[in-house]
Amino acid sequence: MIINQQFKDILKLAQRYKCSDLHLSAESSIYGRINGSLASIDSKIWTQIELENLFDAIATPVMKKTFAERFSVDAACSLDTIRFRINIYRERGYVAFAIRKLNHELKSFDDLKLPSQLLELAQLKYGLVLFTGPTGSGKSTSLAALIDYINQYRQCHIITIEDPIEYLHRNKQALVHQRELGSDVSSFSASLREALREDPDVILVGEMRDLETIRAAITAAETGHLVFSTLHCGDAVGALDRILAMYPPDEQESIQRQLGMVLQGVVSQTLAPKSNGSGLIPIVEILRCNTAVRNLINTKQFNQIYNVLEFGQKDGMQSIDQVLAENVYKQEIEESIALKNARNKQMFQAKLAALRLEKSLRSQRT
Repeated sequence: MIINQQFKDILKLAQRYKCSDLHLSAESSIYGRINGSLASIDSKIWTQIELENLFDAIATPVMKKTFAERFSVDAACSLDTIRFRINIYRERGYVAFAIRKLNHELKSFDDLKLPSQLLELAQLKYGLVLFTGPTGSGKSTSLAALIDYINQYRQCHIITIEDPIEYLHRNKQALVHQRELGSDVSSFSASLREALREDPDVILVGEMRDLETIRAAITAAETGHLVFSTLHCGDAVGALDRILAMYPPDEQESIQRQLGMVLQGVVSQTLAPKSNGSGLIPIVEILRCNTAVRNLINTKQFNQIYNVLEFGQKDGMQSIDQVLAENVYKQEIEESIALKNARNKQMFQAKLAALRLEKSLRSQRT
């Protein structure tokens, strides 16, 4: 795409106001997402004609052709070393823009406040690891930190397939090749099949969007590769339900067995505002596939997995209710926010009460 001065000025708003996303639409000012909340950040009201002219000025002929056919087009660009992902679409017949600032700077697990148990996933030799959560929950950032950790400590070949490339990985201990959808590869599924002929040890698939990509990812995991990917769903059970729903009914029993063999873990992540208003903190649930979980997958007793999560700490697991209780106890987040995110509100409150009681008993002993 072509970045003119007008569009540069728009992108600079994201930096000035520390926005993760910008939204432009007709008869409206520009909105920015700051610490998870949307707010108007500019007084100018954009007209339909101005947005049409902006699109005409920055779009390439290929983008214009795609937009005419599909009423939506994706692009990526850089400004002052910061990358942005742009989706241009129609709403009410008008042109609208959704712009996301991509955090190009790799951060460590400590910087991101991620649980150390996630590092165990970086040491796996094969299998499938899924990261789930809504858009904007930090899945890509956490995965980038995990890939960077592998890059620092393992002599291996890492291939990433992304849409778009968000973080640039330089070769450290590992050899890293990054491929971008649209410019380097035609689809996730095709690039996954190609990757198996490129001697990878670790494969990152940006998103498992369709059945062909899921098939290819499971095949890669079955053949001795460590595969990381994401799904837009709530948690581990949602991930399993969604994968199964993609398959025809006569194949679902077979895929249950395959998942029971290759799935190594599901990481479910969301972001919650800190109680001091200084930003967001990741709330991370970790499911590891031990013998009990594999049996539940094989017998399609997915809801029973929640029970295993609650008592799986020795296997590196942690439930969202436990994590929320610990964060409230440490005064990292407000209890009202935790209640909104809890899966089982009674379980969360019981865990929080237990932590407070333990503290009280310690105080009495001293």
